[in-house]
Amino acid sequence: MSTLLSPETLAGKMLFAIPKKGRLYEKCLELLAGADIQFKRAHRLDVALVQNHPMALVFLPAADIPRFVAEGNVDLGITGQDMVAEAGLSSELTEELELGFGKCALQVQVPESSSFKEPKDLVGKKVATSFDRLAGEYFSKLQSDEEKKTIIEYVGGSVEAACALGLADGIVDLVESGETMRACGLHPIATLLTSQAVLIRPTTPHERADTALTKLVTSRIRGVIAAARYVLVEYNVQKSTLDKALQITPGRRAPTVSPLDDQGWNAVSVMVLRKEVANVMDSLEEIGACDIFVVQLANCRI
Repeated sequence: MSTLLSPETLAGKMLFAIPKKGRLYEKCLELLAGADIQFKRAHRLDVALVQNHPMALVFLPAADIPRFVAEGNVDLGITGQDMVAEAGLSSELTEELELGFGKCALQVQVPESSSFKEPKDLVGKKVATSFDRLAGEYFSKLQSDEEKKTIIEYVGGSVEAACALGLADGIVDLVESGETMRACGLHPIATLLTSQAVLIRPTTPHERADTALTKLVTSRIRGVIAAARYVLVEYNVQKSTLDKALQITPGRRAPTVSPLDDQGWNAVSVMVLRKEVANVMDSLEEIGACDIFVVQLANCRI
């Protein structure tokens, strides 16, 4: 066993849980790089020491991270909101920051060929899912005391195949684009919740917790997420149309406006949502702004 896993090696270090594989793993690596958290993960090891902070990364299944965080075994974690909800530990966890990736929905899906039109139609039937707690609670609220109880069949993977194989009448599973479900002849009839990746911490920090480092890492990650949402737009505009330009680009708080040597012009620097930048540039050009360019942000503090 590697000494990386020994209590002595990890003593005094902040522990940060990261999904070890799956839909969140690669995005988490990008996030860590953007926050300048430097580490090398040895092959097949699920703990990596961070080189530039007294911290260690612990790579865990995303479904296990809420429990490790809630019980204070680790100081921070990244997982999906769906995993937090399924763990049923919301009072023991604090969602520190929504990360904007890993977006999906937990849906009730049924075969296109079935007669089921709404979730109530599945009451008393068999439903396959890996979210047995959430599905059980959902269907228990739909049925009356007189109705036969819905059977929640736990399936660890490939839930979408359960109906075709005769295991279930419907499923409850995560859906991103919906292509896999359509390929399996399924369609949604209800959404239990929407989800994305979140940064979580224990509501009551462990006594060993380095709160200063936790705040620093959280601040850096918040900066990376903000930088992914915004770009910096800079342009020149005549003073006579400055008010119109500022209506187009109000910025997060306010634009930076500077006079140019040409007394009839101003330079403007402003943060704009990345998803809106093309339309903003078009609108600026229409009112006569020029020298418009976009600066990508690697990190920021806002």
